[in-house]
Amino acid sequence: MIIGVLNQKGGVGKTTLSVNIAAALAKRGARVLLIDADPQGSSLDWSAAREGEPLFSVVGLPRASIHKEISQVGQGYDHIIIDGPPRVTDLARSAIMASDLVLIPVQPSPYDIWAADEVVKLVQEATVYKESLKYAFVVNRKIANTAIGRDVGEALAAYPVTLLSATITQRVIYAEAAAQGKAIFEISAEGPATNEIEALVAELMEFRK
Repeated sequence: MIIGVLNQKGGVGKTTLSVNIAAALAKRGARVLLIDADPQGSSLDWSAAREGEPLFSVVGLPRASIHKEISQVGQGYDHIIIDGPPRVTDLARSAIMASDLVLIPVQPSPYDIWAADEVVKLVQEATVYKESLKYAFVVNRKIANTAIGRDVGEALAAYPVTLLSATITQRVIYAEAAAQGKAIFEISAEGPATNEIEALVAELMEFRK
């Protein structure tokens, strides 16, 4: 399955999600490719910070021809994760067209909820050309025990988009792991962050059916 992680708003944690989804799939024994389609190259930076054996392959492909190149670049892999660009561009459109499922991370803030409108429109445009395209919201960087953390689901319900039940809480461990080029399960195998990522991946795999 090809999962594009996209939101036109920067700073929503696309790279953190992309890396840890890829790592969780690799941990299950899958052959995984992470495509860094963000010109900032954050996934490549993560890979460069890593010491030791790679968990999965990482390639940079920040150009608007991903949808044309992906069958060749992704040959031999079970799953491909695309860490998308942070703006609505031809590159973002190409990443969407290359995907089977577009995952839209949204932080629990009014600005992020409003900004989601643009990427939803972009994905809906793509479904005209690719009817099989699936898409879903995931609440990312949720702050535990806050009203906005609870209300974000209600606000996102206004969109005709599936809202995943798995949510990702804001935790220091993500930054600690990223600095070392590691996935969170390598820092804390049984911790709450690892459990949240595992729950998210399990839900994403349901879209294959």
